[in-house]
Amino acid sequence: MTAAIPASIDEVNAQWMGSATGWNVSALRNEIIGVGVGVASAVYRSHLTGTDCPSSVIVKLPALDPNAVFTSAVLRMYIREVKFFKTLAKDVPFRVSKSYYGEVNEETSQFAMVVEDLGKLRIVDQVKGMTIEDARRAVDALAAMHAKWWGKADALAENGTTISLGDPIYPAVVPMVFAEGWEKCTKELRMPDSILKVGPRFGGAVAGLLASLAQGPNTLAHGDFRADNLLFDDQNQLVVLDFQLIGTGIGAYDLAYFITQSISADDASKYERELFDRWIDGLLTRGASRELVDRKALWEHYRSAALFCLAYPIIASRGMDLTDQRSFELVDCMNTRFDRAVRELNLESLLPA
Repeated sequence: MTAAIPASIDEVNAQWMGSATGWNVSALRNEIIGVGVGVASAVYRSHLTGTDCPSSVIVKLPALDPNAVFTSAVLRMYIREVKFFKTLAKDVPFRVSKSYYGEVNEETSQFAMVVEDLGKLRIVDQVKGMTIEDARRAVDALAAMHAKWWGKADALAENGTTISLGDPIYPAVVPMVFAEGWEKCTKELRMPDSILKVGPRFGGAVAGLLASLAQGPNTLAHGDFRADNLLFDDQNQLVVLDFQLIGTGIGAYDLAYFITQSISADDASKYERELFDRWIDGLLTRGASRELVDRKALWEHYRSAALFCLAYPIIASRGMDLTDQRSFELVDCMNTRFDRAVRELNLESLLPA
């Protein structure tokens, strides 16, 4: 019988962990981690004592901030991650955490996951930015995933495994939560002039932007492919975390989010087209149909996706304490990098007049 979903971290004790995983756990100690990194979930490291069990695991529960929980529930983020590990994790062409337990109440979105602790792998700090060498590795892995489902992923949205970027839930929710985040950010942060020009017009552009990013050929999209969700093993092989936004849509969506938000503005300016071309080449090398890979059209999708990515730092800020240094630095660096994208990719021209 599956262990009951805990209502809070206080219920994640030795008895519950043993029931959830089948391990013999005699003692357990929890510590919260991921502050300023994990936004949609509360993330904990559980230190275990017992036999035939790892010394530690990662436990994910709903976020501690009610705003973040609301957004995550409405967008079915907890449901998506649990389903990913039960259905798709074995098929992605890169390493992901082993899942030891994952359950979700689809009516309430109460959920819990127990996954492998990968804390000893090499971590990339998104605030510092990923090196170009690591960025190339990440783009190669992204191309491999996209190629595997290129032109074939609509069925995943149809059966409920993912949500399409064109799903009506997005334009119904995103403008509202963006407006709340915008109010907070403009009060608590110093925003670049380019963002101050784009932000007030962003909500009205959401529906059109998202519709354009689901017009095919669609593939499996990670949805939150950024440095804080990427690790590297001792062979420099990519390990990917956090599948709460797993979706179906144009692959350029993941690529634009990654390049515009996870490497420094200077490196993005220097290497953006190189990384885009590397992704295209990777798609073709790994089996995506040449007839379904239109470089010119995908560049325009890349630009549209880059514009939409303003939603990430602004919406995330709703559930963050911006007086916390790491939280502030994360949102601030994402905004600074978006400013570069607005100017160099002429993103303001994509907004309706």
